[in-house]
Amino acid sequence: MIRLLADENFNNNIVRGVRLRETGIDLVRVQDISLAGADDPSVLEWAARHRRILLTHDVSTITAFAYNRVRAGKPMPGVFEVGRTVMLRSAIDSILLLATCSVDGEWEGEVRYLPL
Repeated sequence: MIRLLADENFNNNIVRGVRLRETGIDLVRVQDISLAGADDPSVLEWAARHRRILLTHDVSTITAFAYNRVRAGKPMPGVFEVGRTVMLRSAIDSILLLATCSVDGEWEGEVRYLPL
């Protein structure tokens, strides 16, 4: 199972739903690790150091920063972008499917848009 990091503005209802349906999931929020207010490159750096895929709604800036890391040869374990208008159940289902069926390193250097 992969490890996840929820961006600061990621919908907490999705986080709660994922945790309720899969109690063993390794999911932390930016707020839980004292990164609240940190800029996107810092969040991506922390995610890379800790081998966590970033969950975000921020399709406008995170994608560019993530691919800049890849082009620079820096680790980027992956980003799952969830549109703000995606239904909660659909977002939760997609995250759980990817989290439980993926292995560490599988999404390295990739940005995926959810739902699948």
